[in-house]
Amino acid sequence: MRIMSTSCICPVLVCLCFVQRCYGAAHHGSIKVTRNQTKHIEGETEVHHRPKRGWVWNQFFVLEEHLGPDPQYVGKLHSNSDKGDGSVKYILTGEGAGTIFIIDDTTGDIHSTKSLDREQKTHYVLHAQAIDRRTNKPLEPESEFIIKVQDINDNAPKFTDGPYIVTVPEMSEMGTSVLQVTATDADDPTYGNSARVVYSILQGQPYFSVDPKTGVIRTALHNMDREAREHYSVVIQAKDMAGQVGGLSGSTTVNITLTDVNDNPPRFPQKHYQLYVPESAQVGSAVGKIKANDADAGSNADMKYTIINGDGSGVFSISTDKETREGIISLKKYGKSAVKSPAIKYFIDHNTEDDRYFIIDANTGTIKTAKIFDREETPWYNITVAASEIDNPGLLSHVPVDIRILDVNDNPPELAREYDVVVCENAKPGQVIQTISATDKDNSANGPRFHYSLDEGLSLNPNFTLRDNEDNTASILTRRRRFSRTTQDVYYLPILISDSGIPSLSSSSTLTIRVCACERDGRVRTCHAEAFLSSAGLSTGALIAILLCVIILLAIVVLFITLRRSKKEPLIISEEDVRENVVTYDDEGGGEEDTEAFDITALRNPSAAEELKYRRDVRPDVKHAPRHQPSSSLNSIDVHEFIKQRLAEADLDPSVPPYDSIQTYAYEGHRSEAGSISSLDSVTTHSDQDYNYLGDWGPEFKKLAELYGEIESERTT
Repeated sequence: MRIMSTSCICPVLVCLCFVQRCYGAAHHGSIKVTRNQTKHIEGETEVHHRPKRGWVWNQFFVLEEHLGPDPQYVGKLHSNSDKGDGSVKYILTGEGAGTIFIIDDTTGDIHSTKSLDREQKTHYVLHAQAIDRRTNKPLEPESEFIIKVQDINDNAPKFTDGPYIVTVPEMSEMGTSVLQVTATDADDPTYGNSARVVYSILQGQPYFSVDPKTGVIRTALHNMDREAREHYSVVIQAKDMAGQVGGLSGSTTVNITLTDVNDNPPRFPQKHYQLYVPESAQVGSAVGKIKANDADAGSNADMKYTIINGDGSGVFSISTDKETREGIISLKKYGKSAVKSPAIKYFIDHNTEDDRYFIIDANTGTIKTAKIFDREETPWYNITVAASEIDNPGLLSHVPVDIRILDVNDNPPELAREYDVVVCENAKPGQVIQTISATDKDNSANGPRFHYSLDEGLSLNPNFTLRDNEDNTASILTRRRRFSRTTQDVYYLPILISDSGIPSLSSSSTLTIRVCACERDGRVRTCHAEAFLSSAGLSTGALIAILLCVIILLAIVVLFITLRRSKKEPLIISEEDVRENVVTYDDEGGGEEDTEAFDITALRNPSAAEELKYRRDVRPDVKHAPRHQPSSSLNSIDVHEFIKQRLAEADLDPSVPPYDSIQTYAYEGHRSEAGSISSLDSVTTHSDQDYNYLGDWGPEFKKLAELYGEIESERTT
């Protein structure tokens, strides 16, 4: 800072007041701005030197987790230029300034307004400045200082890896290391004892101990026997504050298992065994079993039996069953009193058809196959084997033998049923139209799981695709939008199905997919005529019968019309008969009266029809007197006027309702403001009209709703 004149404000020194940490309490200081000057002993003349300026910093400290009602006092900023008249303004900027830390700009007092957590943020970097309140000019350069969050013991030690599972050999020496556990404390390890952890054992004494500083667990007893006790649960505690009263603690469990060592010999549960051998026993046959017990486990309990002495050591042998750990005593050779049992012959009792599939060796009893088997046809066979002595065939015995045929992968998978697959004309891409499944005559080892795919020999199908669901089913999906029955009403989709046998077998099936018109909710409305008949379950014979009936009816109608025409036409048509006849069919009734001809001469000569005739289709209740016109008017009337009079008389006739009427619409009217409602050329034009409301007009407008409503929505999309 450059000094401009002696009258300028003296240089200031901003220092943070030293914070003492005594008995866990923090004392707050202040940043003071002072003049650098030299003072002599009292009475001597004061000599002024060129001042040197500098910042002497001590950190501010604020306790974490402060819960008091008032803001916590942190420290004070003060400049020697401050005469107490409020001309100096103190400004605080940096981390948390204005939110966490506030300053009184007149006194320079700093307070903390929030409770702080040292484990989230350990310190805050701020900047202090003193300016002249009148001129807003800085009295000192901006300087940086730190407010450090002072730790309190608010975090308990934690074991991050527990619970632990370890083993140690039985009979280990005392002090054998088992495991080292470690607890962490989130408090400040550089301040006090908040993070100083001491380990102790809460459960597991007197078998194990723990080092209070390192956390190493060791055995505490000699000769720990697994056969006496195998499992131990040890609880270790970690306490901070160096284990003092008031410290926080955490614990973990260590499960220790003693592993076996081979320290126990096998022992027989009894000293003497008594076995019996029949004199007819064969060499190699088992005589009896004995078993010794071993307190060890695993491979340490495996044993081997041997015969070491005795009279029968040359006659008997002993072997070890590895599964049951038993000693099996067998006849090694015939004894002195033993006589060799006679030759035996084996044969199959052919009582059933199953017996024809097998043969047996008469001397050895080996059963062999005689035919080729099909497991899918017969998975089991039951035969009876007999044995008799050759010298004494009367000594005979029988034994049933059940033979199971093992499966090989000799059947390819097939579709579970015939599928009637339908795709709607308004289908969308990615829509599932059918889920198929397959069956396999082989068992589960050679059958499922099935694999589905499209025939690889064909090109990519642009209409449909297949998705293997990986649960022995597959889904058929559409690949494009919209189908048309008029363009193509049936599609064929070849599918390849493979099983999981070794080697794998596969088969190809073709799905027939029909195109149908559907409702908006997916229900089928209209399909091809053949599809409807097939869906109704009609057989081929029924269809042929229906067609024959239709043909017979048509033949009868044609014959009837031909006969009627032949009756009405005269045999000889006179060339002079040139009358023009008007045949009227004014109503659905009337019978033969409708075929009577009306002579056109009545129109040419109105006088011939002067008498009013009543209609013959309905008998009038009131008869009117015949009307006569003067001859002068009859002679002068024209055909047009005559027709108008007759129409007026018919309209005014009270005897019958006007069954017959002629209405003409010769005038179309002015041009409609809405324009043409014709569907021609509507596909190539875009309209802002939304036709989705057609779907709410009922079933009569469903076709229009499908043609217009959905197309407009697709164009918008």
